[in-house]
Amino acid sequence: MRREIRRTDKDISDKIIMYAGIGIAILAIIVLALLLYSRSLNNNAKDETIDFGQLAKMNENNIQDSESASTDIGKSVEESENELNNTINENSTNTTNNIFHNTTNSTNTIRNTTKANNSAVTTQTNSNVIPEKEELKFELPVDGEIVREFAKDNRIYSETLQEWTTHLGIDIKAEKATVVKAAEAGIVKSIKNDPRYGLTIVIEHSDGFQTLYANLLTSEFVVEGEKVEKGQSIGTIGNTAVFEVADEPHLHFEILKDSIQVDPGIYLK
Repeated sequence: MRREIRRTDKDISDKIIMYAGIGIAILAIIVLALLLYSRSLNNNAKDETIDFGQLAKMNENNIQDSESASTDIGKSVEESENELNNTINENSTNTTNNIFHNTTNSTNTIRNTTKANNSAVTTQTNSNVIPEKEELKFELPVDGEIVREFAKDNRIYSETLQEWTTHLGIDIKAEKATVVKAAEAGIVKSIKNDPRYGLTIVIEHSDGFQTLYANLLTSEFVVEGEKVEKGQSIGTIGNTAVFEVADEPHLHFEILKDSIQVDPGIYLK
């Protein structure tokens, strides 16, 4: 029995020794493999270092070549730009000079044309000068008191008609046969016996004005169509106006503008 136990123990020891040897062998293989792998890594690193150095040199050479090429290209571009700028400046200068000369010529032409037109207008104006109209200054045709005023918008009482009525002129009191004078220069338009105004003289003036002299005794100093001057005698005061026959002797005087009676007091000077 003891022999069996010893044999069993020996088998176990042999197995342990065998397993230990196998483990040591495996470990040695692993270490050897690691050493070989490490040497391979170092060699690769050196190769890469050499490659990086060569690459750096190559990059330096390329950079130098690029700088040289860039410099040459830059010079060519700069020269081209200078030539282009010089050409543009020359063209711009020529164009500006042409525009300036053309503008100057156009301005001179316009000035000459304007002077010619002004001269023509001045000549035409001088040859067709229209004299300014002189302002009419009417004067009282007879010295005396104004006994009845102009009343177009209101009414006054008429002794003859015995009613309130309008009055389209002024009545100037004066002795019978007193000489009546033209209030302004003009042409005798008419001399007539009016049913209401009696013997009446109408003188036509410039600018659409007319003067009317009524209630006259005579008109022996003028004839129709005659040109009269301001202050020229045209007739004498009477009492022939039917619508004012009840009044004392006087001159009924009217001023018309464009055939419409206006207040003589506005125009008498």
